[in-house]
Amino acid sequence: MNIVFSLDQIQEVAKKIIARNPKKIILFNGEMGVGKTTLIKELCKTLGIKDATSSPTFSLVNEYYTSNNQIVYHFDFYRLNKETEALDMGVDDYLYSGNWCFIEWSEKIAGLIPEEHSIVNIQLKADGRRNLELI
Repeated sequence: MNIVFSLDQIQEVAKKIIARNPKKIILFNGEMGVGKTTLIKELCKTLGIKDATSSPTFSLVNEYYTSNNQIVYHFDFYRLNKETEALDMGVDDYLYSGNWCFIEWSEKIAGLIPEEHSIVNIQLKADGRRNLELI
């Protein structure tokens, strides 16, 4: 799936992603500031999370509950120096829990990502819109 969108269309984009029935582990790739966290926040709303969501840059993982008690984990591994840091925090337990796992900066833990996952690539276009590819 490929979509070109502006940020005011992000709600529709999130709905389209969920409608495609992606794997529950989704890797979000893109430059800093391209809108990965913004899209993840909208995906959380689409899944029924009512609480405020934020980037887990310092905590590494945030845990949210949907209105029907599904768990969504949002990871930001930007600050990691080694994969062993993710192992120390118990990342395997999260990744193999069967719950939604939205992962920013997944290249920092490339050797730990389960084979079954989806990928969202986002690129900023010159006109300010985003190009999104769901694999």
